[in-house]
Amino acid sequence: MQPYLILGNVFSFLASLCTAISVVKKNKTDFMHWQVGNTIFAILTNLTLLSYSGVTTNSVSFIRNMLAYKNKLSFIRTLIILIVSLSLGFIFNNRGLIGILPVLSSATYTLSIFLTKNEQPLRYVLIVDLSVWATYYLYIQAYPSVITYMILNVWTLIQIFKNRRKTI
Repeated sequence: MQPYLILGNVFSFLASLCTAISVVKKNKTDFMHWQVGNTIFAILTNLTLLSYSGVTTNSVSFIRNMLAYKNKLSFIRTLIILIVSLSLGFIFNNRGLIGILPVLSSATYTLSIFLTKNEQPLRYVLIVDLSVWATYYLYIQAYPSVITYMILNVWTLIQIFKNRRKTI
């Protein structure tokens, strides 16, 4: 295995670990804190594996997650983030149709972060988001993320049902 693949997969694993921790957090602030960590390692993963739409998408997502973490994600900021993310993602896409997946996934997640006030609806969106990213990561050979994201989908479903039972 090439050294860049090993390093990219180490970063991929660390990004996945941050996502896993975020799934069990009980409030949106803690959830977003770990999502910030995820984007830092995801940037490094995509940079190492030479997937530039993933780098740009995660870079803009880092800013989005920081604003959400600090509860400063306004409508105007969300709109700007969407425009910048979509523009840069399409401009720097070097993976064809598969390179569009992170761009579209990030756009839907950005809207969801802005529109939701607690972590439970974000868990639903996270299931779709993780599935899209798992497909993309399979293509760029970030295997720990593929495995971890599929496990996280099951884990997230469990968290949804646990929290749903508490509210019933």
